[in-house]
Amino acid sequence: MAARLPLTPHEPGALRLLGATLIDGTGAAPVADSDVELRDGVIVYAGPRRAAVSVDRTIDLAGTFLLPGFVDAHVHLSMVPGTPEEQRAQFAEEHVLKVAGGLRDTLFAGVTTARDLDGLTPGYRNAVAAGSTLGPRLHLAIAMLSPTGGHADPVRPNGSLPAWAVRPSIPEPGVVDTDDDVIRTVRGLLRTGADAIKVSTSGGIGSPTDHPDDVGLPEAQVRLVHRLLAERGGSPITAHALTDAAVRSAVLGGASSIEHGYDLGDDTIALMLEHGTVLVPTLSTLLRTLDPATTTSAALRDREARQRRGLDSVRRAIAAGVPVALGTDAGVHPHGRNLAELGRLVEVGLEPLAAISAGALGGARLLGLDAHLGSVEAGKLGDLVVTVVDPLASIGDLAEAATVRMVLQAGRVVKDLDGRA
Repeated sequence: MAARLPLTPHEPGALRLLGATLIDGTGAAPVADSDVELRDGVIVYAGPRRAAVSVDRTIDLAGTFLLPGFVDAHVHLSMVPGTPEEQRAQFAEEHVLKVAGGLRDTLFAGVTTARDLDGLTPGYRNAVAAGSTLGPRLHLAIAMLSPTGGHADPVRPNGSLPAWAVRPSIPEPGVVDTDDDVIRTVRGLLRTGADAIKVSTSGGIGSPTDHPDDVGLPEAQVRLVHRLLAERGGSPITAHALTDAAVRSAVLGGASSIEHGYDLGDDTIALMLEHGTVLVPTLSTLLRTLDPATTTSAALRDREARQRRGLDSVRRAIAAGVPVALGTDAGVHPHGRNLAELGRLVEVGLEPLAAISAGALGGARLLGLDAHLGSVEAGKLGDLVVTVVDPLASIGDLAEAATVRMVLQAGRVVKDLDGRA
């Protein structure tokens, strides 16, 4: 199903970008001394340099690399730094401005489209579309679904709330137990404007009262969500799933994508291939370094074991041909370092060209936006990234947002060659 394309302001007139090495995101070989022409924010030509063309403006990009705008399919932009006490003391406006800063940092890192999988309301999507704030165009889950005491339930045993649950103006958590709870919650999220429904079929690592190996929503309730969405146009399901059993429940229930997937058996990998299920491995979060001064030795050992299993799981899935999209879990992983995930994907078996394609076209396909985004091709919107780093030689360097020298969104230069808005 073609999804709703969130709009952003576009650049009127004709713009020509000359001289960069073009890596178009399709997996095709790079084009040296390229020529990309945009008219009213849409690409009309992308390929080798041509003879003189009449345009309003030309930008010389000699010595740089031109890539498609990237899609981060798993972010939590409402998660901003601060202790629970600090966040409780904030006015809502303070939190909104911090989120706006994260939106800007994400865009300036080269992510022109993002899918927020719990925490943002459609007001942020509307603000980006209207040009009121700079940020990636947004697809939203708004909240995720899990049982009482599950990954989406923020309440601790004593009734208190952790830091991630005290942010001002966040949506109500999607705590569901009965089928009636599921029906009511899904319909409410769709009414509010959700682009996708996120379910938790396993427990979580950061949850206050559950464990990664716990069961979340069962297969029957994932099927119920799928049926409800089919009745309303077919919005996709994505599943937080850390265990093999949780992934199987999600795939059999109709999920389009699996978030994390750190314990996949070979039979489950084959099942994902059979169903065309996309893996969003969020390796940047899996591999983040914990502070040994504030983490117990048992927790560090558990973390190291989970990292080993997770890397092996993702490597085997990639080797088998499971489709992959870039997702960082940013919010847990720092905002503005989204393209670190490209280097992680190369570490688990993708060639750099394939990692770039997964990071752009793969995400656009997952969101149902590949007719408009994900590659530098005629007919698509002019979402483009210019970097001084050769991503085929040093893709890990793109983790630093400073290496992204220019970002265009629908043909509009939102970050110029000097790194300014």
